[in-house]
Amino acid sequence: MSTRLYEHPIFLEHVTPAGHPERSDRIRAINVALEHPNFERLERRQAPQANEDAVLLAHPEEHLTAVMREIPEEEGEINQIEADTYASRKSLQAALTGIGGAMAAVDDVFTGRADNVFVAARPPGHHAEKMTAMGFCFFNNAAIAARHAQKIHGAERVAIVDWDVHHGNGTQDIFWDDPSVLFCSTHQMPLYPGTGAKDEKGKHNTIVNAPLSPNVGSDHFREAFKSRVLPALDDFRPDLIIISAGFDAHHRDPLAQINLTGEDFDWATGRVLELADRHAKNRVVSLLEGGYDLEGLAESAGMHILRMMKG
Repeated sequence: MSTRLYEHPIFLEHVTPAGHPERSDRIRAINVALEHPNFERLERRQAPQANEDAVLLAHPEEHLTAVMREIPEEEGEINQIEADTYASRKSLQAALTGIGGAMAAVDDVFTGRADNVFVAARPPGHHAEKMTAMGFCFFNNAAIAARHAQKIHGAERVAIVDWDVHHGNGTQDIFWDDPSVLFCSTHQMPLYPGTGAKDEKGKHNTIVNAPLSPNVGSDHFREAFKSRVLPALDDFRPDLIIISAGFDAHHRDPLAQINLTGEDFDWATGRVLELADRHAKNRVVSLLEGGYDLEGLAESAGMHILRMMKG
């Protein structure tokens, strides 16, 4: 398989307060993992910065304006947008570069420049609702990527698979009444943000939630994936699969109580790739979401990317 990775130094310059779990060291941990010889043939590219208008693919202009107002003018200043979401001087640039990487990844898989792409960006995106920045997220990268695939490449059906341990409420909010996008999520429940029950199905039954109880592990995660996520993907027959790749269901992670290992993310990646081969001409775009223990993140992201490279 031909795999690309998008990265950029600007992702280190989105600064959060000391002790905040969503920090620059997350990107550094992934970079250390990628120093292994297994990744020598991984094609690494610098992510382009998207225009501000790209945000409007999934959010109204009022939301973009509200976020831009929160960006500090002074270097070293940090503004609190909401309970746990912060903006520093370079945060908007980092967020737009994450969007640019996601859009470039979509372009790559539709033009054949790569079979699949991983975007190692921050801030993450899946909690950002149409009108709300929250949960460390400003803009919904996965939703913008899906809309870009539809607008530019004529994708009729896009599937988003979210295995972050926190429910992707933002993605669900954006696509609640859209039959052209399937959203599938495994996540711990109860847990932040409190959404993601099985009976939340969307207007067209294109929302598939597979909540997991605290303190379960591999068997429960894989069963939820096999019984709910994979059949939904098979039935939907997507032209593109986007992964909201959070790795905070790892057993080491401090923000949740699901006990997965890197092998579980390797397994889930393999199952998604099989479906992409069957329905989507191998087109998979994976976007970094959560993962807050550096060792667990490095292990899991490394195994995820390596599985993408092997197919």
